[in-house]
Amino acid sequence: MGRILGYRRAKRNTTEHTSLLQIEGVRTSKDADFYCGKRVAYVYRAKREIDGSKIRVIWGRITRVHGTSGAVRAKFRSNLPPRSFGAGVRVMLYPSRV
Repeated sequence: MGRILGYRRAKRNTTEHTSLLQIEGVRTSKDADFYCGKRVAYVYRAKREIDGSKIRVIWGRITRVHGTSGAVRAKFRSNLPPRSFGAGVRVMLYPSRV
């Protein structure tokens, strides 16, 4: 499990196509390096049913480490909505780089 921190940004500019995540139990950039290339899923509930389900998913991939505190950058198929900030994401342990 991980948590969405927000978009990657500078003082005035935000880059909406890259999101910052904090993964549970990861506190150093060395630990975070293990997760590079892994898939992540933002699962949320919508109002309207599609194919009998109100649950939707936006898939993404962890691209690289961000800083020294274990945060990572991720790119999703479509940009995450701002209401997802602070929400949880599921971190899949595939594909393997071993």
